[in-house]
Amino acid sequence: MKKLIFAAVCACALAACTKQPQVMENQVFNNIATRVSVRQFTGEPITAQQVDTLLHAAMAAPSAINRQPWAFIVITDAALLEKVGEQLPYSRCSNRPACAFVMCGDLSKAIEGEGRDFWIHDVSAATENLLLAAHSMGLGAVWTGVYPSMERAKILQDLLDLPEYIIPLNVVPVGYPAEQPAVKDKFNPENIHYNRW
Repeated sequence: MKKLIFAAVCACALAACTKQPQVMENQVFNNIATRVSVRQFTGEPITAQQVDTLLHAAMAAPSAINRQPWAFIVITDAALLEKVGEQLPYSRCSNRPACAFVMCGDLSKAIEGEGRDFWIHDVSAATENLLLAAHSMGLGAVWTGVYPSMERAKILQDLLDLPEYIIPLNVVPVGYPAEQPAVKDKFNPENIHYNRW
């Protein structure tokens, strides 16, 4: 019986990985499979409730020993978004997003010693949660990298008056999409190994 259950679970996982029709009926898998990076926005505002929902999603992410070493700066001011876009052109903040989330690590909450850099994993997980939540709400978003470029991090620290122990990992502009990028199938069996290389 256990073997049958295991076989059924494996079959379901395989179906998900090979994009069988049943996986597209599952909202979570569908959301993951269809999320794309949106870089052009309409300029239409989003509500405070939508921002709050996105922050709740971010903070639902897993975190090493539950330290939650993250901090989030929500930029809603149009002039500041413009300034970020000028100084960090790759951030897409000049392409009319409703707002941008600066996803940061709070080193005062990070694990001490060897585990300190787990904050990067934690904030990355929070970022992915935010991206998926935005997509599920009909919003567009794009992850634009900051850290480990200390030059980029310093620009944001100065612009946003961040204390030294707050490290910006990325900037995520969010808004209503003014483009519909094609969904990419990134599944590649060559990247998979079982048990050993």
